[in-house]
Formats: sequence, C-alpha cells, structure tokens
Amino acid sequence: MAEGAHDCEVVAVRLLANREHSRRELAQKLRQRCDCDTDGLNALLDRLQALDYLNDARYAGMFVRSSIVRGRGPQRIAYELRDRGVDDAIAAQALAEADVDWQALAGEQREKKFGRVIPADYKERARQSRFLAGRGFYTDTIKAVFQRRPEN
Repeated sequence: MAEGAHDCEVVAVRLLANREHSRRELAQKLRQRCDCDTDGLNALLDRLQALDYLNDARYAGMFVRSSIVRGRGPQRIAYELRDRGVDDAIAAQALAEADVDWQALAGEQREKKFGRVIPADYKERARQSRFLAGRGFYTDTIKAVFQRRPEN
C-alpha cells in the first residue's frame, strides 16, 4: 500500500470513528484531505465497506433517528439522505423502520412553536402549515394535525 493511500485510510478510519458517514460524504471529505486518485479512493471505500466500517444502511438509520429527535418530517429526511448520497431504497427502508407517529411528531412541533391552541384563522393556519411543510411533513399529515382536537 502506498504511503498516501495509507494516510488516506488513517484519515478515513478517524472520520468514521467520530460518526457514521455515507459513502459519498466520506469520499468528499477524503478528496479534500488526501492526495488520492479516484481508483485508489474507490478501492479504499470498497475495503471499508467490506470491513463494515462504512455502511450506508447503518448511516441512514442513525440519520433518521437524529432527524426525528430534531423534529424533521419524512420528506425532508428523505431529501437530505438523497443529498448525502444514500440510495432511495435504503432511505425508504430506514424511514419504514423508524416506527414513528409522524402526525404526533408534527403536532408536537406545531405546539412547541405556536402553542397548544389550534387557530381558527385561515391565515394563521396557513402560516403554521408552511412551517410544518418546511420541516418536511406531508400535506395529509399537516391537515390531520389541524383536524385533531387537543385534550383539555
């Protein structure tokens, strides 16, 4: 193994020890930090995947869990995973395994931002709906949040 490739592998393992990365994320970081040709980089990434140090499915699961804690909806999570190079099928599987009530999460986010009272005013409902849409919740979920009645 060439010295540059070894240095690149050390950097890759250090990055993966800090947190999970998608293959694309790790490749981008290694291109910035290491002097490694494309073939060498791909060989290194393949080796890390074979050793299960690099695993897009595990990364997607971690990303979904942390995004849910941050109050993000399924649309935004899927988009951000796609943006990080995770295959759509892997992202869909991670979202399906999340076992989360998206309507309850959207309701919690709405209540946290705007308070418990669901507004009767159309303009205010539209504003709150835009907020939830920006968080990545589907339109059906948002509508359901405004139809439910909070417990007194």
